[in-house]
Amino acid sequence: MAKIIEVNQQFRLAGSLGIHRLGFGAMRLPTGGFHGPARDPEVGRALLRRAIELGVDHIDTAAFYQSGDGAVRANALIRDALYPYPAELVIATKVGPVFGPDGHRQLPAAGLRAAVEENLQTLGVDCLDLVYLRIGRMEVPHGESVAERFEALTRLREEGLIRHLGLSNVDLAQLEEASAIAPVAAVQNSFHVAQRADAALLDACTSRGIGFAPFFPLGGGLTEINDPRLAKLAARHGATPAQIALAWLLAISPVTLAIPGTGSLAHLEENMAAGSIALSDEDLAELTVAAPARTSQE
Repeated sequence: MAKIIEVNQQFRLAGSLGIHRLGFGAMRLPTGGFHGPARDPEVGRALLRRAIELGVDHIDTAAFYQSGDGAVRANALIRDALYPYPAELVIATKVGPVFGPDGHRQLPAAGLRAAVEENLQTLGVDCLDLVYLRIGRMEVPHGESVAERFEALTRLREEGLIRHLGLSNVDLAQLEEASAIAPVAAVQNSFHVAQRADAALLDACTSRGIGFAPFFPLGGGLTEINDPRLAKLAARHGATPAQIALAWLLAISPVTLAIPGTGSLAHLEENMAAGSIALSDEDLAELTVAAPARTSQE
């Protein structure tokens, strides 16, 4: 399989750091689900190496992406498989949540330095390319101030520990609040063909040239995206519905950065092939109105 082709093009993060718009999410490398058993780490390392062979130059991770027993960790897999890193590789990570036996909590501003340093150490780098401040877990905590925590990350950027700053799981008001403190290079929120609640936030990012990286671009096992319209377009393009869903994300805005994750080599290659699908205006018109989302227990 060839590398990602030109229809996917590059996005210039913060106007300077060029990355392909189809990347790889590392969340599913340690475990198949949120609480599933640990996956074979050698499979994870093989997936990462194959992703690079296919042209991936943007990997999204977090120090808290790990198996329940902590034995398999995404950052360690990335370092084991890819270090020394290719010069063009951009690794994005996120800080904010802390997971424990009693659930999750949010780090205060004073705790973010330790979280950044953990990512630096586990990835084996002196400076992190992109760090998202993750707010909440799944629900977007509307009205919550991000200023103090974003200011803490801004100070770490000024020290040279972080190259670019981002926000994850936020609303438009929180983006405005953070942007008044320091440039926001990217936003990472839940968004896919069957979940478009943040369309206005995407529009704001598009108009400002801010990257928008949807997490769970294929539903994440929480929402079905098997819309009959996807199947129709998949047949038209000789593709799979999942590939059409990824191609749709890349087509709706020049700032979208799809980061599908998987623990399967076959799915990795299927996802990366979506970068070669060019949807027409007619195709996009068929998907203009969102279909009702359905929850999935898969």
